[in-house]
Amino acid sequence: MPKMIEITDFSAPELDLYARLSENQLRTYYEPKGGLFITESPKVIERALDAGYEPLSFLMEKKQFSGEAKELLEKCPNVPVYAAELAVIKKLTGYELTRGALCAMKRKDLPSVEDICKNAARIAVLEDVVNPTNVGAIFRSAAALGMDAVLLTPACSDPLYRRSARVSMGTVFQVPWTFLSSATLPCNFTKQESLWPDFGLSFLHKLGFKTAAMALSDDSVSIDDPVLLSEEKLAIILGTEGDGLAAKTIADCDYTVKIPMSHDVDSLNVAAASAVAFWQLGRRP
Repeated sequence: MPKMIEITDFSAPELDLYARLSENQLRTYYEPKGGLFITESPKVIERALDAGYEPLSFLMEKKQFSGEAKELLEKCPNVPVYAAELAVIKKLTGYELTRGALCAMKRKDLPSVEDICKNAARIAVLEDVVNPTNVGAIFRSAAALGMDAVLLTPACSDPLYRRSARVSMGTVFQVPWTFLSSATLPCNFTKQESLWPDFGLSFLHKLGFKTAAMALSDDSVSIDDPVLLSEEKLAIILGTEGDGLAAKTIADCDYTVKIPMSHDVDSLNVAAASAVAFWQLGRRP
């Protein structure tokens, strides 16, 4: 069991990770290598540890030391644990904690798109989904409803941001994912084509995926169309909040898919739409 280190000095440099660095600063903390991120709540921290992420330190409410986080801490006997009453931690970090526990962890290198998709039959692709709550909710649905992997365009919110990981209930550590980038895709796209959607969609097609754009258009097929379920490998593509998918993305996909609506509702929030899409399309032929 690690030793509890009670917080007495708010300015201690070892607390910078929790109190004075933004999530973007943490992301580039070790550049050119990985970076750091903060996880919140014992359940989310446990799933990150189970996925092989390396903890640097904990910050938690005193009662957690012998309470809900006790078994968690026993797995990390040599990791520093900074502790205080909840009101002190709130003052230090500037926000309420869920379950009174935080953990600073090292990032891993992002896997390639090809590795992520190697054994996948159903994947989700997020195009410019910028709200971390939506990203977290989509991951939770992906884990629960049959998605084998998630790909994100560069403008998407980071799944390892504290809020995304917490809303996902730690499923960001269970569902394989990566960003679509020059580092994760083969570097043979031309200057005449964009990384996304041009090269990214083309590469998914080369991997054997049919692509389904979730969007409303004149040629949309219903989400319960049997032809969609008959596809051996399907990539379900969801667009940014508000504007939805780019016209170029829709045009380059094999299918445009709509969720039938009633009461003159034209669309759902992207997180809600993802749950419907994954439940219906996550089934295998």
